[in-house]
Amino acid sequence: MRYFIILFVLIGLILANAVAAQAQTPGSAVNNFQEGLKKTERGDLDGAIEDFTRAIEISSRLDRAKNVKGPYFTSSYDGEAAAVTVVDPFTAKAYVNRGVARFRKGDLEGAIEDYDRAVRIKPNLPYVYLNRGAARRAKGDLSGAKADFDRAIDLQGDLYEAYNNRGTLRQDLGDLAGALKDLDRAVAINSRCATSFYHRGYLMIALKNFSGALKDFDRAVQLQPDMAWAHQGRGTALMNLDRLGEALAEFDKAIQLNPDIQQAYLNRGLIRVIQGNEAAAQEDFARCLAQDPSLKAELEHRIELARKLQADSSKP
Repeated sequence: MRYFIILFVLIGLILANAVAAQAQTPGSAVNNFQEGLKKTERGDLDGAIEDFTRAIEISSRLDRAKNVKGPYFTSSYDGEAAAVTVVDPFTAKAYVNRGVARFRKGDLEGAIEDYDRAVRIKPNLPYVYLNRGAARRAKGDLSGAKADFDRAIDLQGDLYEAYNNRGTLRQDLGDLAGALKDLDRAVAINSRCATSFYHRGYLMIALKNFSGALKDFDRAVQLQPDMAWAHQGRGTALMNLDRLGEALAEFDKAIQLNPDIQQAYLNRGLIRVIQGNEAAAQEDFARCLAQDPSLKAELEHRIELARKLQADSSKP
């Protein structure tokens, strides 16, 4: 599943807050923030977390002697608990970005804690709810995730990432009509996002609208040619439209781009059974089950159907 999570960057409208941050805190807070962004993009998540943590420490004012009025939270500094008064919204954005790095590391609890802190500092940032919703969803808290996506959309009605996340969540919950409404809205807001078309394509497959699915996957691949799962989806749509030769080429492409897509091996193997190429089919089925043994029952059922189709096609 592709979640939309967003880093805050100090450009555009956010630059005004960064300037304010520099006026109130040492400039090194902003420097650490920017270094954290670079390290996140490079995949150095531990380094990014360290930089965002330092930015938070610098841009916060510690009062160890007493609790202070106004927004604060309990934190740890030099091993001691302390009440922290937030100097400005810059700190909230540092928490958001540290949460993103933690999310990408798989530390869902840590990410949610950071997003919670950001919300307490600045409760009207839509991206905080978008990101926290993704973390809650990954953790299995679907109702909490939906509430966060709803809130993000309430705060920013053109946030296509939130419609995208909520649409796929609704699909998981069985609300296909609601999912379609959200994904249609995501595409209408941003027609250049390959992931929106990719998600809607798989929803179309669930709705048995294979022609519609093919159009969406075509658009996703046009926008992002190396999206392996979009090629897998396009192959599935073509397979259901009985365009087996084209489907086979798409499964080949999906596997070339990502050798770990077990569904592509399964589908390619089924086409090879129908085409009478049993040896190659068995290789694909073995690769599929090596990656996901839980597919064994589904695979056996679908092989039986494919062999029936192959037998029927060979009759005079």
